[in-house]
Amino acid sequence: MALRDTHVTLAHGGGGKAMRDLIASVFEPEGQEDQARLMDAALQEPGAKLAFTTDSFVVTPVEFPGGDIGKLAVCGTVNDLAVGGARPLWLSAAFIIEEGCEVALLRRIAKTMREEADRSGVRIVTGDTKVVGRGSADKVFVTTAGVGVIPPGRHLAADTIRPGDVALVNGVLGDHGAAILAARGDLALSTDLQSDCASLGHLMEAVLTAAPNARAARDATRGGLAAALNEMAQAAGVGVEIDEAALPLRPEVKGMCEILGLDPLYLANEGTLVLFVPPEEAEAALAAMRTRPEGRAAAIIGRASDQGPGRVTMRTAFGGRRIVDMLVGEQLPRIC
Repeated sequence: MALRDTHVTLAHGGGGKAMRDLIASVFEPEGQEDQARLMDAALQEPGAKLAFTTDSFVVTPVEFPGGDIGKLAVCGTVNDLAVGGARPLWLSAAFIIEEGCEVALLRRIAKTMREEADRSGVRIVTGDTKVVGRGSADKVFVTTAGVGVIPPGRHLAADTIRPGDVALVNGVLGDHGAAILAARGDLALSTDLQSDCASLGHLMEAVLTAAPNARAARDATRGGLAAALNEMAQAAGVGVEIDEAALPLRPEVKGMCEILGLDPLYLANEGTLVLFVPPEEAEAALAAMRTRPEGRAAAIIGRASDQGPGRVTMRTAFGGRRIVDMLVGEQLPRIC
């Protein structure tokens, strides 16, 4: 029977008919079951490895320019698999829903997830729903897990980065964090910025075809580019120097950061990764990124070196150098 309720009640989490109607009307079209049986030809290749990841998403607001929490969940999980060299195949999705949440909102989120999964070439194969009382959540929280396959012979790991390797990003920096900040309306900021939320599986496949000796990649989510680079530098025991003039940043993001005293290097991204490749494959990797819509703003931003192992520095526009350290705390809460 079609769901007639407009808002979620505690009865929708009670295991009875109300819960059955909610799941059947909102989530079952996304293919959810209590468990999934997985089979793919890639699993049969000798030397292939499974990749598995999980993440939770608690963004405020749950709908924002460029996406919503559902798109964020699919992209975030797909990207965690892709930057490790895996081909994402299957996702699970679990929802913590607050009493009083609009059913229409849940329908929009579920629809967005299905559309993004289709674009990414993955299937949402299992899931779960829970309902909590008012004030125990913020409308809806989403937890996703993903499974992919790493083809034989492919190995991406930060500890393989060597001095001289080139660092690239596939797109502009800070759009997600800036768009979320503006969408909250707390600071009366007027901007057309949209989140960069995008799945990067197809982009990574194009890059790894063009640059098969790529060393490592990270998606620059919480903590932004600065956190991703520091993690990689420390894991590899190399220094990393980036060039401020080479960083792809929108004027709107620069302006917002200047007004609010924020650093765009630490703003979250949800469709941007940083990749290290051997110098002889840098141009091929850059060209491959630019063949994809999510890689049109790709740029070479720096290099690994044997100077200052574990440290990230930046050549500034004024000709000096500054240390780009890990962020202490968060510039913005609840951004993914």
